[in-house]
Amino acid sequence: MGPVASAVVPPADDVFRAPKGVHDVLPPESARWVDLVARFARRVRRAGYGMVVSPLFEHVEVFERVGEHTDVVAKEMYAFTDKGGRQLALRPEGTAGVVRAYVQHHPTPPWKVWYVAPNFRYERAQKGRYRQHWQVGVEVLGTDDPGADVEVIALLDGFYRDLGLTGVKLLLNSMGDAESRPGYVAALREHLLAHADALGDEFRARVHANPLRVLDAKVEDWQDVIERAPQLTEHLSEASRVHFELVQEGLQALGIDYELAPRLVRGFDYYTSTTFEFQTAALDAAQNAIGGGGRYDGLAEQMGGAPTPGIGFGAGIERVMLALDAQGDAPMLGGLDVFLVDGLGAPGGTESLVLVELLREAGFAADRAFGGRSVKAQWKAADRAGARFGVMLGRDEAARDAVAVKDLFSGEQVEVPRTGLVAWLQARTAGEETTA
Repeated sequence: MGPVASAVVPPADDVFRAPKGVHDVLPPESARWVDLVARFARRVRRAGYGMVVSPLFEHVEVFERVGEHTDVVAKEMYAFTDKGGRQLALRPEGTAGVVRAYVQHHPTPPWKVWYVAPNFRYERAQKGRYRQHWQVGVEVLGTDDPGADVEVIALLDGFYRDLGLTGVKLLLNSMGDAESRPGYVAALREHLLAHADALGDEFRARVHANPLRVLDAKVEDWQDVIERAPQLTEHLSEASRVHFELVQEGLQALGIDYELAPRLVRGFDYYTSTTFEFQTAALDAAQNAIGGGGRYDGLAEQMGGAPTPGIGFGAGIERVMLALDAQGDAPMLGGLDVFLVDGLGAPGGTESLVLVELLREAGFAADRAFGGRSVKAQWKAADRAGARFGVMLGRDEAARDAVAVKDLFSGEQVEVPRTGLVAWLQARTAGEETTA
């Protein structure tokens, strides 16, 4: 493909805008993202996971392993030919690229990694669902121990608790193994084809391509037939049944509630054995999934590697943020710990500069206004920044070598000796996670 620079034409108002289906994340909203990712990183690091960074694009064949009959591959993937004639695709999901990296680099198993990355899908843009959307996730490769399934699910459950999300429900299912899947697929296909004449060509085509993909279809006219379809858990091999029971026992031992969902298949063809999804009551039913995943014990082999079991999950950042906003009473993420309001009016604000730097060195996220703004304007800036505390450096307080500290969440205000400010803030935030 040749140069296309001449085709770039500014819009009528001479202001370039982001393409349809993507969005900018700006301060102070971006501070919430930083906080969310930091909380995720802390939790998974405590469980022994290291960060992996994989390319935004791969050879298209890598992502085709997601499933040629899935909407992600057939309709939504951004595939293109580069200047060297290579067929490439932007990453539509997180797992395939990580598994490719495992196969290529041969790390010592079990390989436990986490990521934060954008994914790209050409789909109808809507609130909380964009053509470029971000995920946090983990992958564990090299063990089929059901304890790994429990650990992965517990990590995501704990992350939601860290964020203060309530009303979260865990759905759990098993997709079976290579021994049990063929018999189930045959029974499912027979059931679905018995109704194909009444439900049309699209239904029939999907049944022939992959009957499992019918189970997660949202077409209203199909739901009665789907509800009466055979259940995969009725066709599990003995090994699959034992594995699934051990996963449930592990979740029960950790006090993690779950609901069995025998028709939960999720959106990719690579899933085997344990599958799970977290939903929230804070969002409409059509968009209430905030994360999920499962086992993919055959994916590494499809990438050209040795047979390697794996399990992981992905959670969309935009969707989780939407759930937090809908919940309303969730703790505020991001924001500053302290905003300094300078009421001295001294040129250059030297005293404010020194005090802000002292707070930052003590581990607090602290900021101040510039340009000699009024005290009223500075307090407004503190609110916009989402600061937990406002510290007023005023003339009356300065005469007493003190500062006024206002809790911007509760409205409480006290006077604190300037030399004791750091200790006072540390005592007030003990047990809390500061932004730093």
